[in-house]
Amino acid sequence: MKKMALLISMFLLVGEFALAKNYSGLIRDKTKLAPITISSGKEMTSKPYKLKAGKYYQIVLKSDGSREAPIVGASFFRNIWVNQISINGIEVRPLGIDSFEFDDEGSLKLTFVPIKPGTYTLGYASARSDRERAIFIVE
Repeated sequence: MKKMALLISMFLLVGEFALAKNYSGLIRDKTKLAPITISSGKEMTSKPYKLKAGKYYQIVLKSDGSREAPIVGASFFRNIWVNQISINGIEVRPLGIDSFEFDDEGSLKLTFVPIKPGTYTLGYASARSDRERAIFIVE
């Protein structure tokens, strides 16, 4: 019985080490995406983002404060794993997110891993065209 408990403990320890090693490798291999611009009258991005499921990404959303901007993207957020959101040096590790809002000038840094292939958008709640959305194509 003691041998079995020791064997299970060793297996769990090796498994935890392997997971930690894989996670730290993922963090080191972060791809920084072109920032998203939040500004009255300007397009958010110049082209769609092409991402790979399972890779680690970082994107910054920057607002110049020219408009109050609720940003929505429920399908985007439901199909990614959010590692952290950084706002003014404060790091948040949410279990889930649906939307957020810029009331003033500022920036938000999002680190995430796309989980499910598909096409997703992140944009103004009142978006009427693709100029007011960031499009993410996950392969």
